[in-house]
Amino acid sequence: MSSIVLLGSTGSIGVNTLIIAKRYNIRIEALVAGSNIELLNKQIAEYNPKTVVIANSADKHKVNHPDVRCGNEAILTLIEESSSPMVVNALVGYTGLAPTLKATSLGKRVALANKESLVVAGEFIDMSLITVIDSEHFGLWYLINERPVSKLYITASGGAFRDWDIEKMKDAKFSDALKHPNWAMGNKITIDSATMTNKLFELLEAKWLFGTSNIDAVIEKKSIIHALCEFKDGSTTAHFAGVDMKLPIAFALNGEITQEVLPPTDLLAIGALEFLPINPERYPIWNIKEHILKNPHLGVVVNAANEVAIDTFQKEQCSFFGMSDIILDAYEKFGDAKAKNIDEIIEIDNEVRKYVG
Repeated sequence: MSSIVLLGSTGSIGVNTLIIAKRYNIRIEALVAGSNIELLNKQIAEYNPKTVVIANSADKHKVNHPDVRCGNEAILTLIEESSSPMVVNALVGYTGLAPTLKATSLGKRVALANKESLVVAGEFIDMSLITVIDSEHFGLWYLINERPVSKLYITASGGAFRDWDIEKMKDAKFSDALKHPNWAMGNKITIDSATMTNKLFELLEAKWLFGTSNIDAVIEKKSIIHALCEFKDGSTTAHFAGVDMKLPIAFALNGEITQEVLPPTDLLAIGALEFLPINPERYPIWNIKEHILKNPHLGVVVNAANEVAIDTFQKEQCSFFGMSDIILDAYEKFGDAKAKNIDEIIEIDNEVRKYVG
């Protein structure tokens, strides 16, 4: 890969992408960031992008670059103008969908860390142009290796409340939900990890990526095993790797990797590993798992309701379990919604947000 456009440069995926790009001499044509201008300016000084896009025009004067643009439309224009063959999309939430659609419509490859793109509109995205930056899907891809598979598994850490008493969880605050036991991630994905919405989304992504509904998730608390494949011959293999996104990023940017990206797993240091079921009493969203895998077009409903629910929880206008109530209510209300195109996806998204809000 000669050059890339990086969307979401100041988040954890963005920061790791820049480390990998530097290692493999990949030029950064453009950086897109939110409101962390201090870090963005450091990145500009080090990587010298041609263009920079930020979220808010109010921050424009703080950015040390001659070509600074603002807002979501500017991201789409940037992708159109860019000469890079790949866009790394590490934007958070529904905002990430339009850039994925724009890049793929232009025949560009997308290294996709934005889960919502496939969850909301997987049916309308050219999968041949997508490489997912995600430890679970990378693990599945790594394991399958063109062998006939009977079932796919991804693992979940269990999130911030996995060891809490369920009664205590009812009073959990937003700040409590951000204390992830294994990973340091942004607010939204950490909340999604606590509710298990994140894992539901990853099952939907896996469905679109690997063309099967025979997918499940289990809890593995150490986050050492990321994925397992059950093959038709009766054997099962597991993918072990450290808690670090550099490996999937390196493969997405550079194809085959032959040098060490992460230190090898120290099996004796890990000790015992155990797999636990995902209990719907603790994670109510899991009640719709089977149904949504058969009806993946409803991903748009869950995503829209979830984004509003997280905002409501953050403002302390609902409880932790109240988020799941909001999502499951919307899922029932919009059970007949089925988009025939992207315009209808946008329409359903708007309707769900209006209803939930």
